[in-house]
Amino acid sequence: MSDDALRRPDDAPARPLGRPRRSSAEMLADAAAELFLEAGWSGTTVDHIARRAGVSRGTFFNWFDAKSDLFWVDLDASAAGLGDLLRASSGLSPVRAVVAALVAVAREHPADRVPWALTQADAMGLGDEVVASAAVRGVRLRTVVAAYLAEAAGRPRGDLDVEVAASVLLAAVATSVVTWAGSGVGRPALGDVVERALSPVADGLDDRLPPTGGA
Repeated sequence: MSDDALRRPDDAPARPLGRPRRSSAEMLADAAAELFLEAGWSGTTVDHIARRAGVSRGTFFNWFDAKSDLFWVDLDASAAGLGDLLRASSGLSPVRAVVAALVAVAREHPADRVPWALTQADAMGLGDEVVASAAVRGVRLRTVVAAYLAEAAGRPRGDLDVEVAASVLLAAVATSVVTWAGSGVGRPALGDVVERALSPVADGLDDRLPPTGGA
């Protein structure tokens, strides 16, 4: 890689303006990945990313609130349906319903869309930005899961069993995603990895949160 490429991402050729082949969000994420490898996180601006993707700066902010949101485009899209899956669940204990929903989300995630923020963070100079942006998403998902568990088990929000269960289940999922991303070519399906991680966790939590009216 030349010194010029590291210093001047804005000189890289832009993609033509107009309707992109893929969604603007995906195009922006792909452009960001290229530029973070060429110039690093700190050397890449929102304007650089928009220009490389062939969209306007305004389009960037239609999709993303911050540059770090680009790390998780595909995982965010997959996780967006978690609340609907939980609300549609029936016939399962609260914990098992959460497990089923999380596994279903993982099975829907495209097999070829591995978060580059987890596999190339050092090369891109991402540093603490990856941790901070992942933590924000963890808090959001934990809120969704804890709210569902409390309602399904007839417990108040803030109940210790509810809070512990939500935290432990999502910690297992986070570990699954990181392990899956780092497993390289020939990695198993994400859904299989998540299911394997959650199964023993659910065994340990199930009795603590029976359905409303359960024993």
